[in-house]
Amino acid sequence: MQSRFRSDRRLTVRMTVTLFLLGLLYVGFIAALITLLRSWVLVVVLVGAMFVAQFWFSDRIALFAMHGRVVEREQYPELHAVVDRLCAIADMPKPVVAVSDMDMPNAFATGRNPDHAVVCVTTGLLRRLDPAELEGVLAHELSHVAHKDVAVITVASFLGVIAGLIVRFAFYSQLFGGGRRDQNTAAVFAAVLGVSAAVYAISFLLIRALSRYRELAADRAAAHLTGRPSALASALTKVTGDIARIPSEDLRTAQAFNAFYFTPATGKEPGIERFFSTHPTLQQRLDQLGRISAELGEATAPGKAG
Repeated sequence: MQSRFRSDRRLTVRMTVTLFLLGLLYVGFIAALITLLRSWVLVVVLVGAMFVAQFWFSDRIALFAMHGRVVEREQYPELHAVVDRLCAIADMPKPVVAVSDMDMPNAFATGRNPDHAVVCVTTGLLRRLDPAELEGVLAHELSHVAHKDVAVITVASFLGVIAGLIVRFAFYSQLFGGGRRDQNTAAVFAAVLGVSAAVYAISFLLIRALSRYRELAADRAAAHLTGRPSALASALTKVTGDIARIPSEDLRTAQAFNAFYFTPATGKEPGIERFFSTHPTLQQRLDQLGRISAELGEATAPGKAG
């Protein structure tokens, strides 16, 4: 079903190109591993099983990792009401609603498609945002589901994890394989490590570039759906500022899921590392929302709402 979130052809093209390039990259990667390890059955079965598990259970894995729990309307009536309203406006299926008991203000969406999606917010976010700001954040997350970029980033991110796991598998299978293979252990390990490092580096850059663009696309779609880009800008400013005040040790667990978050759990604005970040800078996002606010003739300037 087509939602009323603004379609973004540039996002669709970027997702298609990224997945195509990653697909070629990993076909070559697996072919190289099969050649080096001479055990195609184990390689293909391992990669295939893990891919299916990640794709089909990504929502459960993310909720478990971030201590999220599914909540019913009776527990969080206001949260459900906002999600209901946005889904009605967008003409899309309502996702499962979840809450994570974390002080870090943030939100994320996950799931393989709009019919099997989860939108999760932290209790820290609920405490800090007013209703209009919360609506902007939830519209941002729902746009990820509607654009189907949640599934794409899940698949793309998983491929990077596979590279590291296969390196370990290759190392131990050769190290403890015994027999004639022991003489070639160092050479095989070096070759596998080299191929994996190259694959990881290329996939890392492709995924980060896609991730930054999809965040801007979600901001645009949310601003147009709600008609209040200033509320989203206010939420961005507030959340980013509050995350910066959270001790870095409390953010480390969350940082593994930065690609899925509304704002990254870094605690600071990136410098040169912005080229490798999962998100655009706060200023880039506010500038875009400012332009949309001007287009819509909104009276309140972005970053000063609330």
